[in-house]
Amino acid sequence: MLELSLQKQLHSATGEMLLDVQMRLESNAFATLFGPSGAGKTTILRMLAGLIPPDHGRIVVDGVTWFDDGATGKKINLPPQQRSIGYVFQDYALFPNLTVRGNVAYATSKDQSAWVDRLLSMTGLSELHDRLPQTLSGGQKQRVALARALARKPTLLLLDEPLSALDGALRLQLQDELLRLHQECGLTTLLVSHDVGEVFKLSQQVIQLESGKVVRSGSPAAVFLQQRVQGKLNLRAQVLAIRREEVIYVLSLLIGQDIVEIIAAEDEVVGLKVGDGISISTKAFSPLIFRE
Repeated sequence: MLELSLQKQLHSATGEMLLDVQMRLESNAFATLFGPSGAGKTTILRMLAGLIPPDHGRIVVDGVTWFDDGATGKKINLPPQQRSIGYVFQDYALFPNLTVRGNVAYATSKDQSAWVDRLLSMTGLSELHDRLPQTLSGGQKQRVALARALARKPTLLLLDEPLSALDGALRLQLQDELLRLHQECGLTTLLVSHDVGEVFKLSQQVIQLESGKVVRSGSPAAVFLQQRVQGKLNLRAQVLAIRREEVIYVLSLLIGQDIVEIIAAEDEVVGLKVGDGISISTKAFSPLIFRE
């Protein structure tokens, strides 16, 4: 359904980087671009949407060429309005002077009132149809952005970390709604996410990027679980605090939604500062599992 081969020279925070990716998505797949900030994930979405041009490459969707650099034939670069895409931006990008209904209807033609009504119902926004964006909560704004992205009945739905600013409970709820809408509307969806739990819940395919290159691709289990060393537990954490107690250091860490403290040696905290992301690993792992 979607085949792409893209190259673009990027100016990243760490210097020049060549984004060079090839991938294929089947129709109705839910796939995720995963990797550190600056790896090129959002740039891929923007090139698919026609918002920025690749330096070289090709994009073909359902047999229709959206972009071709002309290396093997005619140059093609369809403008965004001619590409069958819906795009949900990280900051929602709603029109502040339009109501909820006006934001959704903006992406449709004038004779699509019934479709707008259905979208508002599907996303739980019917009772908020006359509200302006500044009066909505974060979750409500996200629903408006998603409904507007679906208004064009796109072939391809592009999601740039759409749930990253939401709290845990609301994020889980909107993940369920997003998956339902993906299935009901028969979409092919490409998500950018840093949340491994979110990837496992939503995605059938993961494309992991590092420094502009695809380093792993496959199911979430194939990409994430087979990287683990047998008998070890590896966790990602954020440093919240560092304190010294006699000859040891105690690190306060945020792991998922939980705060834990661990003991560290002096050589392990050299150069470490609050806000850093780290990985911690157990040397032996024999878990006890309890139902909550």
